[in-house]
Amino acid sequence: MEALATFEKELSSPKKIFITTHVKPDADALGSSLGLANYLIKKGHEVTVVTPTDYPSFLNWMKGNEFVLDFSKQVDRDLAVKKLNEAEMIFCLDFSVLNRVNELGEMIRKSDAFVVNIDHHQDPEDFAKFKFWSTQAAATCELVYELIVKLGDKNLIDKDIAECLYAGIMTDTGGFRHPNTTKNVHLVVAELIDLGADVSQIANWIYDSNSVNRLKFIGFAITRRLVVREDIHTAYFVISKKDLKKYQSQTGDTEGLVNYALSLDGIKLAALFSEREDGIKISFRSSTEVAINKFAASYFNGGGHKNAAGGKSTQSLKETVEYFEKLVEESQEELFHSESVTAN
Repeated sequence: MEALATFEKELSSPKKIFITTHVKPDADALGSSLGLANYLIKKGHEVTVVTPTDYPSFLNWMKGNEFVLDFSKQVDRDLAVKKLNEAEMIFCLDFSVLNRVNELGEMIRKSDAFVVNIDHHQDPEDFAKFKFWSTQAAATCELVYELIVKLGDKNLIDKDIAECLYAGIMTDTGGFRHPNTTKNVHLVVAELIDLGADVSQIANWIYDSNSVNRLKFIGFAITRRLVVREDIHTAYFVISKKDLKKYQSQTGDTEGLVNYALSLDGIKLAALFSEREDGIKISFRSSTEVAINKFAASYFNGGGHKNAAGGKSTQSLKETVEYFEKLVEESQEELFHSESVTAN
């Protein structure tokens, strides 16, 4: 409560505020950033939202999207640096360690601004003066909503803010299918609907807005790039740079692909290996009893939630996949039969 009072005091007068989130922002990252930004603007603050990289076009409907600065673009970088240097408060949303925002991380670490971290991932780095953090939250958007309510400003949540926050909760619970869909999630979502969130339209924007190339890519991936190892309860996709180029892949086009592998009968562990310019990006998903975040952290310099995590590799695509298969084969007892890890 003392920390909350200090935070509230910082917000009591107009401030220059800088908001950022993790690389390749998803709906929870961008939704929490823009939802919070729109609220703070209502409170009279000057707010700048900066993302370390681009993000999927199916999130462009969020209010304030047109003002977001993409730090990976030179045209936005200089202004972003200026805004960061001028900031009196910095909000770090949906990430718990500063290396998740690339070069921005060290700049934030050196800043004299009042740094705030709002997040639901495990093992947070101690870089913030005020931390609103819980692994029990399904999404950072859930925490942003709760923080606004704690500040006594629920009345300031309008339709646009409610829709930003709803989007993050909807996607981070897998459309309310994942084990992190708690009673509190439903209570918060009910409030957001009451505040104006159009749930049908949001689902349409995020799940039903595909390009022809993306649909063809998904079909290609399922028919040509899906590997099923029933003997080790594992299925995965292997996507090369050539594949991505062939279908003119855009940011967000591989979103959700890994879930098709996990949906197969008998599969407990799924992965998506995507070959990028800077290495192999890996997305992991697992059934309820498998703690895939520990596996990602131990072997692929990654982490995340118990059943949804990410990682990366600097080896070739072929070497990375072979290493993954070897690890799963050798770790079956630990992966599929361990009861020692508690869910988030």
